[in-house]
Amino acid sequence: MFLFLRYLSRTVHEEQQFENEYKRLSSLCKTIPNEDRHQIGEPRHDSNAEEVCVSFTVWRKSLLINCNGFTVIDSRGDIVYRVDSYGGRPREVVLMDGAGKSVLTLRRLKKLIARPDDWLVYEGEDGDNGPSYNCSKLSKKKPICCVRRRVAILRAASDAIAYVCRAMPGKAREYVIEGSYANRSCKVLKESSRDVVAEIKRKEASPGGGSFGTEVFSLVVQPGFDCGFAMALVLLLDQMFS
Repeated sequence: MFLFLRYLSRTVHEEQQFENEYKRLSSLCKTIPNEDRHQIGEPRHDSNAEEVCVSFTVWRKSLLINCNGFTVIDSRGDIVYRVDSYGGRPREVVLMDGAGKSVLTLRRLKKLIARPDDWLVYEGEDGDNGPSYNCSKLSKKKPICCVRRRVAILRAASDAIAYVCRAMPGKAREYVIEGSYANRSCKVLKESSRDVVAEIKRKEASPGGGSFGTEVFSLVVQPGFDCGFAMALVLLLDQMFS
C-alpha cells in the first residue's frame, strides 16, 4: 500500500522496504523550524525559499505496527510528517516530521468550562506535566492557539465545523473550517478575508477513476500558510469527527 502511494505521489526514488525508507528520511525531509510565529499559521521560510501551493498525500495509518496514526507524503514520495498514537481518544497528539522530531503538540483542554473537543496547540514537544490535564498552566509553554469544534444549535446557515482562535476559547477567531471531514471535503478559511489557506480533498486513484475513500486523501496548502499547522488541523478534525 505504501509503495503504491509513493507511485501516486510521483516519486523519483527506487521502491524500498519501510525500514530502508525510514533511515533515509532524516537527510531528505525538509521541516519547518519550530520558532515562534508572529501570526497563527504563518510559516518560517528560508530566504531562498519559493512560496508555492503544496499538495500532500495523507495516509491514515501509522508506520508502527499495532499503532494508530498518520503518514504524510509529499509530491516526491518522501515522508514529511507522521503521527503515532495509542488509544482511541488520546489526550495528547504529537505531530512529528519524517525523522521523528516533534513539530506541534495538540492537547485536549480539560476544564469545567471546556468542551471535550477544545484543543490547545503548542510549538514542538510539550510533554505531560500532570496526569489530569486540568489546566494549561501545567504546561511549560504557552499555547499558540485553541481549536474548538462548533456546536450547532438548531439549524444554522453556516457551514463551519470548527474554529481556530488565539490562545484560549472565546478569544478572537483567526480561521474557520468549513465542510465535512467525514467526506474528506474541508476548507480552512481566514476569518477576516475568507481566503482559503488549506483544503482537504479526496484522493483520486487514477485519472477519471474512483477514490481511495476516507483512509487516503489529499491536503493542499496555499502559499503563506504553515504546512505543519495545516496537518495539525487535520489531526484535530480527525479527533473531533472520527
